[in-house]
Amino acid sequence: MSDDALISLLIVDDHPVVRDGLRGMFESAPGFTVLGEASNGVEALERTAALDPDVILMDLRMPGGGGVDAIKELTRRGARAKVLVLTTYDTDTDTLPAIEAGATGYLLKDAPRDELFTAVRAAAEGRTVLSPAVASRLVSAVRSPTTPGNEPLSTREREVLTLVARGTSNREIARELFISEATVKTHLTHLYAKLNVSDRAAAVATAYERGILG
Repeated sequence: MSDDALISLLIVDDHPVVRDGLRGMFESAPGFTVLGEASNGVEALERTAALDPDVILMDLRMPGGGGVDAIKELTRRGARAKVLVLTTYDTDTDTLPAIEAGATGYLLKDAPRDELFTAVRAAAEGRTVLSPAVASRLVSAVRSPTTPGNEPLSTREREVLTLVARGTSNREIARELFISEATVKTHLTHLYAKLNVSDRAAAVATAYERGILG
């Protein structure tokens, strides 16, 4: 935290209008000071090293250097600044990598002004801040772990796997699901890849371990 008790900020976004809006919002509110801006992740690293902000408001998808790579590098460098992701995206492919990279919080750009102020104060203190939508996604990801690629099994793949767990042969699975035996093999190939296994026994064991079955 800054010596004068103000929370110092670095705003990182590739849209000048967004940066201007955020700067105006924080500079008009008590308790904050904006040290600078950056238009991409690479620039964010340079500005962070030069300015040493308390909190970085980081967009994710930016030409010339994305937010996740910048967060990873800041974490690697042991930067003092806390990173609060502020983006329009709340998909798993954006959310999970950002949190895993070391972001302290994750908010969407449609967050109310007061919520944003509260989030920045919390981030400055090292507390995790997540928008409700992002929090629910993370809870789902923890409760239903998927593969390294975060690919869940399809409904049909789950049906095939359930039958495999009962010891059903490919031919019987095909008959029961009204699909061809070749299609059964295709589903098995896909689910093996998603579970990172190479045979039926391992697929069943891994599925039970991850809570996909039973």
